[in-house]
Amino acid sequence: MAKSNINSKKGFTIIEVVLVLAIAGLIFLMVFVALPALQRSQRDTARRNDMSRVDTSLVQWQTNHSTDANNLPNPTSTAKWTATDDFAGGNDCTKNNQTNVACVFVRDYMNTGASENNKVNEFQDPDGKPYNLVITKNWALNNDAMSSISYNDNNKLIDGEVSGSYTIGGNSPFSEHVIYIVPGGRCSGSSVIKSEKRHFAVLYRLEGAGTYCIDDQ
Repeated sequence: MAKSNINSKKGFTIIEVVLVLAIAGLIFLMVFVALPALQRSQRDTARRNDMSRVDTSLVQWQTNHSTDANNLPNPTSTAKWTATDDFAGGNDCTKNNQTNVACVFVRDYMNTGASENNKVNEFQDPDGKPYNLVITKNWALNNDAMSSISYNDNNKLIDGEVSGSYTIGGNSPFSEHVIYIVPGGRCSGSSVIKSEKRHFAVLYRLEGAGTYCIDDQ
């Protein structure tokens, strides 16, 4: 009787090797595709948290200016804070003898520094670029406060998805990292609509999920 060779070994077939490689490649592809989306989502979550910080700081501004008739940042015209300006020319946030309330808000509420005279712009997007800021006139007190509001032609407020509302539009709304503060407004989805003078809304264009709006209501 012939004896079986119990020491004989059977290797993987070519089909089995190809199947294993295909599965490994599929897993790698899934990770390669999903990871950037996950990272964008994490950055957008951090941005929402930053907008919540802006919201909280505006409430603090109201507390600190409670005796003012309009106790929100109230520019005589739209106030634009360009982050690359930092706080050059001194920390008084003045230009042509006019105070820029957007600059004051960033300097006093969104940044830290070694001293009152040595503050730098540390209010930055999660991608490392500093936020820019636009504060409109109070919409409840100025009916024209929302007309032609623009950081630049590539990043501006446009008519929103509902009547009498505005949202962030333009050609490159995210890359500019512009935060819009609208005193006298409140959120309606991803747009801001008119409200009472004591209320406000904050708008920011996210990287992967449209425009984010948060208000004090």
